Amino acid sequence: MLGGLLQTTLHVLYPPQCLTCDAAVEADYGLCGRCWRDASFVAGAICDTCGTPLLGEADDTPLQCDDCLKIARPWSRGRAALVYRGTGKKLVLALKHGDRHDIVRPAAQWMARIAAPLMKPDTVFVPVPSHLLRLAKRRYNQSALLAKALGQELNTEWAPEALIRAKRTPSLDGQSRDARFETLSNAIRPHPRFGSLLAGRPVVIVDDVMTSGATLAATTEAAFSAGAKEVCAVVLARVAKDA
Repeated sequence: MLGGLLQTTLHVLYPPQCLTCDAAVEADYGLCGRCWRDASFVAGAICDTCGTPLLGEADDTPLQCDDCLKIARPWSRGRAALVYRGTGKKLVLALKHGDRHDIVRPAAQWMARIAAPLMKPDTVFVPVPSHLLRLAKRRYNQSALLAKALGQELNTEWAPEALIRAKRTPSLDGQSRDARFETLSNAIRPHPRFGSLLAGRPVVIVDDVMTSGATLAATTEAAFSAGAKEVCAVVLARVAKDA
């Protein structure tokens, strides 16, 4: 009773606001009508490998986008909750650069819906790792926050230390596709002590956004080096050309 009264008092003093703007909403961690309409949730026909939306109706036939037909992806299946534009882009940038940890909870709920069909017995969620110097500067790894919350949503283990970013890499923003893959070559490796947590197990790599797929590819290869049985990928948002 006391907890409910405290929650009511807090809502009177600090009314719930939209995750991406100052508009009032009915409950915490929600989007206002305008931002919801501007959020391109991925649905319908999608690429089975990277989760990008495709033209046409959804059916049981696995489809692939043009990028995944041209580029060999080391992971088997991939999903994205949102297209990286509008509200989706605002959420990713606020989480990554704005210290907006309140975005993690609803993001994990959206990601849980698309991650659940990929899961198998003994699946473990593994975040894309950050280099120690970047982690010290930012104070958190947004991918690890998402992986932890996703594990809680689906009651599944997560392994935040199974992989490490052994090489400090520059920002990938503005780099070409080939340059991104070259930059991340050998940058991510199994942890000397904790990498064995992935041995013989299905792994789901978790990240905030997929652009070229270079980061997910490097992380997947590291997971296989640690002995992962199978690797899938789930991201909050996917950069999509024709979305």
